[in-house]
Amino acid sequence: MEVSAPVKRRSAFLAACMLIGCTILPLGPALAADCGSTAAPGLDWTDCTKRNIMIPGSELEGAKLFSTDFASTDLSNSNLKSANLEKATLVRASLAGAAAEKANFSKVEAYRSNFTGISAEGANFASAELQRSGFAKAKLTGANFEKAELGRADFDDAVLTGVRFSLANLSRADLSHATFEGPIIFDHAFMYLTRIEGLDLSAAQGLEQGQIELACGDAKTKLPAGLNPPSGWPCPPDDRDN
Repeated sequence: MEVSAPVKRRSAFLAACMLIGCTILPLGPALAADCGSTAAPGLDWTDCTKRNIMIPGSELEGAKLFSTDFASTDLSNSNLKSANLEKATLVRASLAGAAAEKANFSKVEAYRSNFTGISAEGANFASAELQRSGFAKAKLTGANFEKAELGRADFDDAVLTGVRFSLANLSRADLSHATFEGPIIFDHAFMYLTRIEGLDLSAAQGLEQGQIELACGDAKTKLPAGLNPPSGWPCPPDDRDN
């Protein structure tokens, strides 16, 4: 079958581009994030800079917030249900009281961020940087913190039913006043001086004696069958400022 002249010319052009390198623009209009738009459900702020601004109570359900910079931004009481915040920057941001059920926080950078009272049931925090962040009174049933960095994170009065901490760094994190029913998953979590005083961990999954030796419990801490409290319990009080 004979090839038409336009097809021959296009093939020659593409071959030349492969040899010398050139940019081929898309035939249709490019889809880009609308960084100038106001908050709205389902919007696209991918890679946008939204740092150090006050936008509490924003309606961002299902929004595309991939790699968005929210450093020091007030997102308190916002609707982030099912929003995608993967790789977003949330350093010192406030999401206090936000609704974030099934939101994707994987790989976010959220050092010293405020998640107080957030409702994030079923949310994904896998591989997130959450050092010194506060999750007091947060509702985290079924949340995934696999491989998350949670050094000195505070879970005071947080609901942790069914939370997965697999391979997470929980060094000096405070779980001692958290509430939960049923198992929490700790397989291969690093638990250096993790505060677990008073917790009933008898149904916890993945806990090993080596983790317990590093953690900080007390006489009220209940462990799974076969694990024993170390002789060093209880630990001295933790200085949260260091």
